[in-house]
Amino acid sequence: MTGGPKLVADALVERLRGWHVEKLYGYAGDGINGLLGALGRAGNRPEFIHAVHEELASFMATAHAKFTGEVGVCTATSGPGAIHLLNGLYDAKLDHQPVVAILGQQPGVALGSGYLQEVDLAVLFKDVASDFLGVMTHPAQLHHLVDRAFRVALERRAPTAIIIPQSVQELPAPEGLPHEHGFQHSGIGYSAPRILPREEDLRRAAEVLNAGKRVALLVGAGALQATDEVIAVAETLGAGVAKALLGKAAVPDDLPFVTGSVGWLGTAASNWMMQECDTLLMVGSSFPYTEYLPREGQARGVQIDREAKTLSLRYPMEVPLVGDSTETLHALLPLLERKTNTSWRQETEARVAAWWEEAERRAAQPAQPLNPQLVVSELSKRLPDDAILSGDSGTAAVWIARNVRLRRGMKVSLSGGLASMGSGVPYALAAKINFPDRLAVALVGDGAMQMSGNAALLAVAQRWQTWADPRLVIVVFNNRDLNYVTWEQRVMGGTPRFGPSQNLFDFPFARYAELLGLRGVRVDAPQGVAAAWDEALSADRPVVLEAYVDANVPTLPAELRPGQRDHLEQALGQGDPDAVGVREQLILQGVTEKT
Repeated sequence: MTGGPKLVADALVERLRGWHVEKLYGYAGDGINGLLGALGRAGNRPEFIHAVHEELASFMATAHAKFTGEVGVCTATSGPGAIHLLNGLYDAKLDHQPVVAILGQQPGVALGSGYLQEVDLAVLFKDVASDFLGVMTHPAQLHHLVDRAFRVALERRAPTAIIIPQSVQELPAPEGLPHEHGFQHSGIGYSAPRILPREEDLRRAAEVLNAGKRVALLVGAGALQATDEVIAVAETLGAGVAKALLGKAAVPDDLPFVTGSVGWLGTAASNWMMQECDTLLMVGSSFPYTEYLPREGQARGVQIDREAKTLSLRYPMEVPLVGDSTETLHALLPLLERKTNTSWRQETEARVAAWWEEAERRAAQPAQPLNPQLVVSELSKRLPDDAILSGDSGTAAVWIARNVRLRRGMKVSLSGGLASMGSGVPYALAAKINFPDRLAVALVGDGAMQMSGNAALLAVAQRWQTWADPRLVIVVFNNRDLNYVTWEQRVMGGTPRFGPSQNLFDFPFARYAELLGLRGVRVDAPQGVAAAWDEALSADRPVVLEAYVDANVPTLPAELRPGQRDHLEQALGQGDPDAVGVREQLILQGVTEKT
């Protein structure tokens, strides 16, 4: 800072640097003019990342937390700016990510008068920032509000928020706080504790796991840092490992006993294992679709999670353990007995091998004009070891779950608990900003791309020339349909595709990218997919790869339950406009009824 008195906003910027914040995702507005001025005086440290839209800023902050393990920080002005942050902050809340939101507010003297853009932000944010929400009305609050926001975000793995009226931002910063009643003297710093169950509880868990003959592991995002421990436990118990969507990178897919994703988006191998296991070890996951877990009473259960509120929620666990995944598995491992009967492991590995063969068979099936699974299968073969993937909600998430074979060192994430559209491109952009020397790939549906992805491309065009490796590939599955919902209408509701709600404008995504100075590649035939990927991955700038795909390729489990099959037949028999193409693809993809 040079010249003039030190303001609250200057002290805020200093405190952010004290918490090692290097990036601040946001969008300008008069409610944070004090903060923006302070960033200018501080030489843009931390760096302000212009996010094109506040919702994109909060998604980027959430992705920052997911991909780096650090606190993500976002900021926006009062009123509509703050409102726009909410979606990405709920993404952080539901996926348990540490994010701090700094919110501007109208001058304190005007509050309560119905002033321009006046919104009761404390009420509005008290749910999404339920772990900590602070309102700064006096400069002396600065340090303890910022420090608590960061410490709570880290400890609770949750979003927190600080509301700072514009008038407070521009007040003189206190030079030191008096040692008087009410004044708080706060400090910077947080070290994560060891969270480990008691020895007797670990022994109870080991007894259950050692007694099992057909042990299955289900791991989620809470196991992302426990890769070696998960593998060691699975090897000792002769178990297969299934993955919830956010846990896809917890264990690599090239291990023969890793069955892949589970549930509606899952593989045939994972869903078979859940149906046939006699013991379930659930690690760092609150996988919600209980119909894809073992039937109650079928399997004995052990669960590991940092939060007691998640334990024994989806399945009645015999031994629920509050603990960090890495620490708990490491402590549990010496208590486990190596299985001598390998028949369960052999059957699991055979099912895994059969699934990957089936996935390739499905990807090779003809479609009009192009099978989306082929696009993802060809990408998977070309990914470098350090690639970072993001996906949007919808059909893109299905193809990531089933068709991408992750290897150790890769990262992938999506909007999981919230499952929000519009997250894929800002996730990839945040990954690229934080890892500018690594390839980032976003898989996005045309609905999500039209919703906000096209706007996020402006930020890509603005920043890409600063990256050590300019490659950021955004794959858009252009099927002119809100396709995942279309299939939900058929299979969950028994209603035919409803065009007025599902039809999308046929937007020229690749041509639009070219207008922004990026590379656009369009593919609409199977023989062109490999060459399209080679062109995209060797480009000297970010690429939008527009895949013109068939909306009739089903995003369904390999086996439909009888009720689901009945709903689908009902929908197709009631005038679904795509019934002929859908029936053809159901046969080609081998979707059958579960008996």
